[in-house]
Amino acid sequence: MTNSPDDLVPGRRVVVRYRLPPEDPQRFTDVIGELVSLDPLTVHATTGATVTIPGEQVVAVKALGPRPIRVREIRALEAAAADGWPGVQHAWIDGWLLRTGNGYTKRANSAVPLGTVGGPAQLTAPTLERIEQWYAERQMPVLLTVPDRLASPPPGWRTWGEVVVMGIDLDNFVLPQGPSMVRIEPEPNSAWLDLHRFKGEDIVPVPPDIPDLEVLTAVHQGELGFATLGLPNPLAIGRGAVTTSPDGRRWIGLTGIAVAAPHRRRGLGTLVCAELIRWGHKREATHAYLQVEADNPAGIALYRAMGFLEHHRYRYAAPA
Repeated sequence: MTNSPDDLVPGRRVVVRYRLPPEDPQRFTDVIGELVSLDPLTVHATTGATVTIPGEQVVAVKALGPRPIRVREIRALEAAAADGWPGVQHAWIDGWLLRTGNGYTKRANSAVPLGTVGGPAQLTAPTLERIEQWYAERQMPVLLTVPDRLASPPPGWRTWGEVVVMGIDLDNFVLPQGPSMVRIEPEPNSAWLDLHRFKGEDIVPVPPDIPDLEVLTAVHQGELGFATLGLPNPLAIGRGAVTTSPDGRRWIGLTGIAVAAPHRRRGLGTLVCAELIRWGHKREATHAYLQVEADNPAGIALYRAMGFLEHHRYRYAAPA
């Protein structure tokens, strides 16, 4: 029943069987929840309690598959993420949040189905016509963000750009201790913008778009922090957005993580992420999320090693 140590990492769902005291009429009991630590063995149980089990009482530990994610949890996280990267113009149509952001990034220039108090977002023919009209009036192509189980693309539309949304309960994350080497400012400076633009690469075949400062510094009912490691030229950077989802959870969203090419594979990206999470935790964040392209296995593996688990996926849809 016991998994290999590689399967037992903080944040993983586990079931632990352990011995009860001799005076208890039952010999054994089980606890199911998220693994907090192995030494001592500590589990954040599904009941909400945190259980620490002495090593001599442990009979077996088994890793489980991820806890099923409810539709309302997907909608809530997407709402927090939309507040963290809102673009600059917005409108609501039948539960769809429409956004434009000067054409910079797909997230800031797409419509996402967040629903209404009365229920999920609708995508009837009249709704789609109104969405298309709104974007046409702004001389923008219509683009939909389609998260798992929240909506389906219209028939005949093409989809691409699958993104994995990963999350972690900060009760399962070991926050950095002591002084930080990472500076976190409310706005990015020119060096931060340069590293962000080229994603740390020294040579790129085609120069990418110049970062849009209005989009990068936009947040809805939240707070932003721009992290920099290294002076005068940054070695690694990241952007953090603290927002609150409709279910009351406080999230720190990580975006724009980049490490200069000569300094990769030294843990600098992990350090920036950890410091942004610490910064968010000080602002009452209880959970963290990030988005990584599905065809980036190295990035997904990095975040899994930090304890992030897959929450859901989304993709983009546009007329064929």
